[in-house]
Amino acid sequence: MILGRSSYTVRYPRWMVGKRLLYSSAALASLGDAMFGYSQGIIAAAQVQPSFIRRMYGKDVTLEQVQAGVEGVDVFMQAIVVACLNLTALVASFAAAYICDSLGRRMSIRIGGIVYFIASIIQIFMPNLATLIIGRCIQGLGVGMLSMTVPIYQCEIAPGHGRGLFVSIEYFCLNSGYALSAWVGYGFFFDMPSEISWRGPYIIQTILAVILVIWTFFLPESPRWLIKNNFKKEGFAAIADLHANGDLYDPVVGESYAAIEGAILLEESMGQASWGQLFSQYTRRTIVGITCQLFAQFNGINAILYFLPENLTRAGFNISQSLLYSGACALVYCAGTIPTMFFVDTWGRKSFLLLGSVGLVVSLALIGGLQYRAETLPQGNARMGTADGIFAGVCIYLFIFGATYAPLVVHLIEKHPNLTTSFSLSSWGPIPWLLGAEVFPLRARAKGMALSTSVNWISNFVVAFITPPLFSTLKGGYYFLLLGFSAISGVFVWFVYPETAGKTLEQLGEVFGDGDVAVRINKAKEAGGAGSASASAEDGGMLDCTAFVAEPLQLPSASTLELEGTSEITLSDPDEVTAEGHPPKKEES
Repeated sequence: MILGRSSYTVRYPRWMVGKRLLYSSAALASLGDAMFGYSQGIIAAAQVQPSFIRRMYGKDVTLEQVQAGVEGVDVFMQAIVVACLNLTALVASFAAAYICDSLGRRMSIRIGGIVYFIASIIQIFMPNLATLIIGRCIQGLGVGMLSMTVPIYQCEIAPGHGRGLFVSIEYFCLNSGYALSAWVGYGFFFDMPSEISWRGPYIIQTILAVILVIWTFFLPESPRWLIKNNFKKEGFAAIADLHANGDLYDPVVGESYAAIEGAILLEESMGQASWGQLFSQYTRRTIVGITCQLFAQFNGINAILYFLPENLTRAGFNISQSLLYSGACALVYCAGTIPTMFFVDTWGRKSFLLLGSVGLVVSLALIGGLQYRAETLPQGNARMGTADGIFAGVCIYLFIFGATYAPLVVHLIEKHPNLTTSFSLSSWGPIPWLLGAEVFPLRARAKGMALSTSVNWISNFVVAFITPPLFSTLKGGYYFLLLGFSAISGVFVWFVYPETAGKTLEQLGEVFGDGDVAVRINKAKEAGGAGSASASAEDGGMLDCTAFVAEPLQLPSASTLELEGTSEITLSDPDEVTAEGHPPKKEES
């Protein structure tokens, strides 16, 4: 049986129509990303708590032993606990590609939220290590669906000039989730030795999942998905509600609808892209989609975030200080996303990524050098000066990554419009997610985003798995290994990545140099309409669609348009429209 939707219902109240609806939808959909960030921080804080180590690993240790790094936990078992989520997220990202296309973006977000909720309940009551791993594996399924769907949804509801802002909002929410987990973990730490000190944060995680699931019932569906799946009237109304305060006659609505319809007609004439065509027809797009996620992980963000309290403890702080300073680092991480929100669409994705690579090299050199110095000093006050320097270096790293990863996300989203993914800081944080979602044309977006996301999760797993043993073996030298990847990423971006800022999703074929594709679009004859038309256009690029989508450009005369969530609208005379939520159009004086 093929999954599909036969109806679409609008539930959001009419007073939200316009910017309120647009920005609230972007922010609350991004709660799915925030929950992934929260899951990163919650496991990082738990790993340094004696009661958690005792329950999960069977080691009876004290705070002093944890601080000294002699808790006796197998580093490979610790790596499995942290990394198992990434494997199931990888599987879910591919499944989400089909769910996202067949059932819609908001249904995919809802399913991801429900799975995440189930995993949260399991982790609240988990009695042993096996249950922890099972809970994190199930959580990975929810995270994989959300991380693939949310970037696509953000790009498809955002105005063409503001995609960077919207995906940066998503990344800000992801970082905010991590920051929330850090401070929640610090607050519950003082409930030690009770197990509520690490079970409590999972209760907050459950509440976040409930909020997301409830909101999906009010979330507007992506206009592009609606139009593509023959909910054309609903898609037209969704564009009006999101971008024109519900005014069906705003020229922006007709222009947006025509551009989307034209791109869909062209792409449908070519059929859905196969996995092979991602590499043969969209080679450069695919290279960008894969490498932006690969570099984002091997530049070291999750090597630092997953083990941040432990890394700060290694630097010389005690457990309480490491949790407190982890919270401070998380706030800096969030702040790094702010410059991207305001400048990524004017400065461009590529500039952010290049600056980010340089900044990461400098900050990792600082952290690695100071860590080498700290390891020559005895535990205690002798290390505090060096520890403060490492803390400053980590803050610089996180701010830069937050500011530059966002543009990569934007670039990825532009390259893979039908793709869904997962994401980290201002340059190499949000940008890879944006890039993965935007770079692919509509006919290849879901598969492209799935491919990009899968690379993210595989790389995420590898980094999470190798970090504990490599830190144990290389110590401060591990930071210099990450430094090398950061330098390579900058060189690669300089020579390979195009600039995608300021282009609509439908114009990116020209940016990536896709070849011309001759197509013939046959259309059933209608009264006064042409029977067929042919066009030559760059797939996913600029398209003159007037030959075969002239009618969608105009509201029909003397006909009835039935819109879900509104009363029936008769359009025989635009000046006499009196439907609730869509007042009559007034003549300008």
